[in-house]
Amino acid sequence: MDAVNNFLIYIDGFLGSAIWFPTFLLATGIFFTVYLGFPQIRYFRHAIGVTTGKFDKEEAKGDTSHFQALATALSGTVGTGNIGGVALALHLGGPAALFWMWMTAFFGMTSKFVEVTLSHKYRNETEDGTMAGGPMYYMEKGLNAKWLAIVFAVATVLSSFGTGNLPQINSIASGLESTFDLDPLITASVLSLLLGLVIIGGITRIARVAAAIVPTMAMIYLIGAFAVIIPNIGNIIPSFLSIFSNAFSGSAAAGGFLGASFAYAFDRGVNRGLYSNEAGQGSAPIAHASARTDEPAGEGMVSILEPFIDTIVICTITGLVILSSGVWMDKFENEFQRADMSFVTGTYTEADADHVASLFSYLSGEESDTRSYSGQIELSDGVPQNTEAFTLIAARSLAENTVYSRDGVLINGPLRVVDGQLEDSTVVVTGDSLLHSVPLTTQAFTRGLFGQYGQYIVSIGLMLFAFSTAIAWSYYGDRAMTYLFGTRSILPYRIVYVLGFFTAALADTTVVWNISLITIVLMTVPNLVGILFMHKEMKATVADYWERTNRS
Repeated sequence: MDAVNNFLIYIDGFLGSAIWFPTFLLATGIFFTVYLGFPQIRYFRHAIGVTTGKFDKEEAKGDTSHFQALATALSGTVGTGNIGGVALALHLGGPAALFWMWMTAFFGMTSKFVEVTLSHKYRNETEDGTMAGGPMYYMEKGLNAKWLAIVFAVATVLSSFGTGNLPQINSIASGLESTFDLDPLITASVLSLLLGLVIIGGITRIARVAAAIVPTMAMIYLIGAFAVIIPNIGNIIPSFLSIFSNAFSGSAAAGGFLGASFAYAFDRGVNRGLYSNEAGQGSAPIAHASARTDEPAGEGMVSILEPFIDTIVICTITGLVILSSGVWMDKFENEFQRADMSFVTGTYTEADADHVASLFSYLSGEESDTRSYSGQIELSDGVPQNTEAFTLIAARSLAENTVYSRDGVLINGPLRVVDGQLEDSTVVVTGDSLLHSVPLTTQAFTRGLFGQYGQYIVSIGLMLFAFSTAIAWSYYGDRAMTYLFGTRSILPYRIVYVLGFFTAALADTTVVWNISLITIVLMTVPNLVGILFMHKEMKATVADYWERTNRS
C-alpha cells in the first residue's frame, strides 16, 4: 500500500499538484467570464426563474424537471468535498486555501454554464428512450473530435469511481466508525445494498431520491454549523481577515500547523474547490442533459447556481466552523494512518522556525535539509526510547505521546524503519497530531452549542451528502458507458460500481483521496480544451436564446 500511495503521489505531481492545472482551470473560467460578460452575475436572477419552472414548455423533451436536474447535479457535488474536502484544504493550505476555493467557484459558475449549455445542445435520445448527454456528445458532434470524446468518456468512468464512489463511502465509514463505533463492514454492506436498489431504477429514481435528500441534508448541516459559529462569533472576523490577508502570501505556521506557501495554498484551494463544485470537470452536464427543455442556454443558466450553493455557501460555512473553532491547528489523539506517517532523522520542535520551514519543504517535496529516517525504534511497553534519533511526522504535524502496538498488544523491543516508513505494516501507531478531512470537521462541530452531540450531525450529514454523491456519479458513469459501449454495458457497470463502493469502505483514506486527485484531472482537461475550442458557438447560442426570450 505504501508503494501504491507513493506512486499516486508521484503521478499527481505532474497533474493536479502541478501549478499548470489549477492555473489552466482558473484561466478558463476567467476567459469565459470576461468573454460572455460576467454571466454568473447578469443571469443569476433569471437562473432562479428557470429553475422554478417559470419558462417551462409542456412539449419539451427530457426525463426530469429543472429542479430535479439541479438536485441531481448538486447531489453529485455536495458531498465529502463540503465536509472532508474543505477540512483537507485548510489542513494543507491554511486559511488562504478557502480564498482560492471561492475563486474556483466564482469563475467556475461561468465554466459550468458553458459546459452544460454545449452538452445539452448536443444531447442524444438513447435506445431505451432516455436522454443521454455530456461533453462527449458536443466533442463528437460540435468539434468533430470523436477521439477526444472517447478520452473524456473513459476518464468519466474512472472518475465515477475516483470522485463519486471511493471517497464517499470511505468517508462515511470512517465518520460512522469514529462517532458511533460502527464497524466499516456493516456500513459497507447496508449502504451498498441501498445504492444498488436506487441506481437500478435509472435517472428517474435517482432524480426523485436526490430531490428529496438535497434540501434535507442541507438543512441538517446548516443547523449544526451555525450551532458552532454562533458561540464562536467573535472569531468570525479574524477568520475572514486570515483568509484574505494570507491569500497571496500563504499561511504562516500556527499551533501544530507547519504553514503553507502561496503556491501550496493556491494549488490545494483550487484543487479542493474543483473537487467540491466540479465546475469544468464535465460531470454536471450529464445530469442536466436529462432536463425537460429545448433551451440549452436556459439549462446552462440553472447550473450557474451549483457552484454558488456548493462552494460559496456550504463550503464557506464549513470553513468558518473549522477556522472560528480553532481546531485546524490543534492536535488530537487518534490512530495514525500509514500514508500520513513519515519518520525523519533527528529531533525537531515547533518552537524552532528553521525546523518548521525545513519540515514544510520536506513534506511538500521541495529542497530541504530534512532527511528520511532509516534505522531502529527501541520500544518499551509501546513507548519509543531512542527519541533523539528520529521524529515522527503524522498528518503534516509533529506527533506527540506516541504508542506502538500490534493486535492490541503493546510492543517491546525494536522496530525497523526504512526510508521513513515502518517496515512492519501490522503495527498500529496512536498519539496526538493534527487531523484532516472528516475527523477535523467532526471535531469542529463539537465546539458549539451541541457539544459532543455535534459530531452526530456531521455523521448524519456526511452519510446523506456522500451517499447522494455516489448515486449521482453512478448515473454519470453509466451515461459514459452508454456512449462507449451502448446500453447493454449499463448493468455490468452498475454491478462493478456497487462492488467498488463496498470495497472502498475498508481502504486507506489518504490513498483514496490521492486516487480522486488524479481522476479529476484526467476528466477535466479534455473538457476544458473542448469548451475553449467552442467559445464562438457558445456566445452565439446565448445570444440566440436571449433574442428569442426577449421577443416572447
